[in-house]
Amino acid sequence: MSFTSIPILDLALARDPATKPEFLSDLRHALIEVGFLYLKNVGISDEFFKRVIDEGKGFFDIPMEEKLKIEMKNAPSFLGYSRLSAEVTAGAIDHREQIDISTEHPVPGPEAPRYHNLLAPNQWPSADVLPNFRPVFTEYIKRMGDISISFTSLIAEAIELPSDAFNKYFDADQQHKLKIVKYPDVGVLGAEGKGGNQGVGPHKDSMLTSYLLQASHHTGLQVQNVRGEWIDCPPIDGTLVVAIGQGLEALTQGVCTSTTHRVLSPTAGAGPRFSIPFFQGVSGDTGFDDLEKVGVGLVPEHVREQRRKALERAGGRLDDVEFTFRRGRAAKTLGEATFRNRVKSHPDVGERWYPDLLQSVREEEAALAGKTGVVEVPVVAAKAVEAH
Repeated sequence: MSFTSIPILDLALARDPATKPEFLSDLRHALIEVGFLYLKNVGISDEFFKRVIDEGKGFFDIPMEEKLKIEMKNAPSFLGYSRLSAEVTAGAIDHREQIDISTEHPVPGPEAPRYHNLLAPNQWPSADVLPNFRPVFTEYIKRMGDISISFTSLIAEAIELPSDAFNKYFDADQQHKLKIVKYPDVGVLGAEGKGGNQGVGPHKDSMLTSYLLQASHHTGLQVQNVRGEWIDCPPIDGTLVVAIGQGLEALTQGVCTSTTHRVLSPTAGAGPRFSIPFFQGVSGDTGFDDLEKVGVGLVPEHVREQRRKALERAGGRLDDVEFTFRRGRAAKTLGEATFRNRVKSHPDVGERWYPDLLQSVREEEAALAGKTGVVEVPVVAAKAVEAH
């Protein structure tokens, strides 16, 4: 039957040869049947998690003029601060305030592809107002990057692939991303919340894996099973919530399922919900053709059969989330597709830095909206909303 709860896995079991087979079996079940899981004992202390949460929440308490100094539209990298209700998912406004940071890179040279503008220095809040913010999140991104690469190796083993099966998709200086997000409750939203209680609309994550640190007590994240039911994913102390991205689904021929999810704004009077999602990066220079060639014949047939049987048992249904990385579109690489999606999700940045690309994206969307009876197969990823 379709899942009705999210499994909890203990990463400590994977570090012990005696219990690793049990862990890999449980991981395979989560990958094939759910596409989401809680992960505990990841190797980061409760004390450091608390520092990350405290610094993250503290960002939203600094004066607005300090936030606007590092507003996303001030730089062409799509890194920095986004005001409340500045992004759209599934055709509706997302009621959230956030800051995007990433593994830092130098400004790309003039000869680099334009999508390399995503690789850039961060816009950090001033050390005068948040002296510990930069060192804490620099360290957290580094640690989470190491954890994500290691966990991807375990995913490979769980579906009977070599542990290094996905390593070719990571750069030596791989860019990973992180968001710190505040979802005001619907009572505080007032007029800004007229669009409803959408914190983030239904979507699937891009690339390979993402890891959510739920930084407050609120239940807002929901995961959709194949019957279309929304299953709560409440905070559990000492865990990260892992979501499988559509990049991994494509690479494994659908064995690792990427699951639709959304975030509901807290109810009136409940106070704001805070979350800190981390998104494992993949080399932006990877081409779609390369992904498709590798995907063919990658996963053993009996593992693929296990996924087919899981769908049959669950009475599988097709979902209707918006896909943006598709065969036949303008983008030929993951970086190009991600870049175009950033322009679409953040039109204020597009209008300032990439007006030609924003116009192209809008024309493409209008053309697709005018088509009827055309089925397009997603190559890699759904709308890269990147927020939980």
